[in-house]
Amino acid sequence: MKGQNTNRNFPLIALLTDFGWDDYFVGVLKGVIASLNPQATVVDISHGIESFQIHKGAFQLWAAYRFFPRGTVFLSVVDPGVGSSRRIILARTRKYFFVSPDNGLLTYVLADEGYYELYEARNSKYFLTALSSTFEARDKMAPVAAWLTLGVAPEEIGPRIKDFQRLPFQLPVKTERGYVGQVVYIDKFGNGITNLQGKLLSEKARRKSPLSFSLEIKNRKITQFYSSYAEAPSKDVFFLIGSLGMIEIAVKEGSAAAKLDFQVGESVTLILGNG
Repeated sequence: MKGQNTNRNFPLIALLTDFGWDDYFVGVLKGVIASLNPQATVVDISHGIESFQIHKGAFQLWAAYRFFPRGTVFLSVVDPGVGSSRRIILARTRKYFFVSPDNGLLTYVLADEGYYELYEARNSKYFLTALSSTFEARDKMAPVAAWLTLGVAPEEIGPRIKDFQRLPFQLPVKTERGYVGQVVYIDKFGNGITNLQGKLLSEKARRKSPLSFSLEIKNRKITQFYSSYAEAPSKDVFFLIGSLGMIEIAVKEGSAAAKLDFQVGESVTLILGNG
């Protein structure tokens, strides 16, 4: 793949930021992209990430990226380190490109992709200005994303690097009782999304009555499992396999996080059998 952008099928850029919609920031990013490549299509993943919350941006990027077509350039900006010595990085996987501050935003997607090449965006030829210290998303990252859709190879934008900043990342651990994982995200409805994959529950186990599995969080055992939110009684605490294929803790028409008082990082045990 060296020397050319061979993953580019058509110009599509997906934006994810913590900029919100009240200010001009998102519009300016789109203006910069359109100035360099008027043919590029820009899709908004989210701009409602809580300010400076890198792990929330990393999770939402992971939740969304696989549903985009091959060749998509993902521009992700949740950047409490703007203007510091942190790098701007570009990752090329077998299907996608990612442009981001080097602060952990790419932790989950690159773990998921497996194969990736990393570059530091350093060539000022592809910036609006190299002097930016307060709006690097506009002056450096958005131009780099646009140039990628025009076929510029990552090697032209900067040198190859070996590693990137990662968020604390822990896979579920197998135990005698089952699997110990953690809550990795809480959505706007208060559902707790865990890193426990739904495939840990076999189809046979899901249909068995009484259930041969349960979930435990904060010393509370949750024994109610449903295949959809609609099946659950109102206000009951239960768990299910969500749209991302991960086990989620929920309360129908309520917030599981508020009712059980858990946060991101909370330990969760999937108990297999009657342990």
